[in-house]
Amino acid sequence: MPIPQNYPPVGRSLLRDDVYVRLRDAIVDGTFAPGESLRDGELAEWLGVSRTPVREALLRLAASGLIVARPGRSTVVAEMEEATVRHARDVVAAMHELAARLAVPDLAPSVLEEMRAANERFSAAVESGDAIAAVEADDEFHGALVRASGNPSLAAVLEQFEPVVRRAEFLRFVSIDRFTSRERHAALIAMCQAADAEGAAALAFQTWHSLPVAEPHR
Repeated sequence: MPIPQNYPPVGRSLLRDDVYVRLRDAIVDGTFAPGESLRDGELAEWLGVSRTPVREALLRLAASGLIVARPGRSTVVAEMEEATVRHARDVVAAMHELAARLAVPDLAPSVLEEMRAANERFSAAVESGDAIAAVEADDEFHGALVRASGNPSLAAVLEQFEPVVRRAEFLRFVSIDRFTSRERHAALIAMCQAADAEGAAALAFQTWHSLPVAEPHR
């Protein structure tokens, strides 16, 4: 397993969640490719931590379907399987639909401003073809409604299944119509401002459920 050289080391005080996030993001953005072996000793050295938080993070990643752990054999990055992405996408779409339905009726103006700023960053990233910045901005945009929903269970479910969908987006960034997403963001903001909870919920579901799950034809 080649260790990435362009990631900064982290301090010894790194929390378990931070180890998980670092490994998750490295899988989602393709730093660790499908089928690549992951060795806890090498990962611990890369992150500057002991093997214990790494092993705990790998267990969480296995539960999310991002890696495949074979006891006594090897741990590898999971391949991209259409059915797995489709199932995760369906769950994620339903959770964002619910988040909008819960959040919109009492949405604070600051949340709308947060969404507008995130969509501007998303648009700029799309224009420049920056996949990492686009996905980060999209996370911030949709995360605003999730946080405003006041339902921590939504965030817990999304934490498990959304990385699978995001990984598919990274691997297929060139083929996804990201300009349509930008327009849907603007429409969702307008519905939120109008306090149209049902319209916003339907659009949030459509936005996520329209993401492709199959590899594009070449």
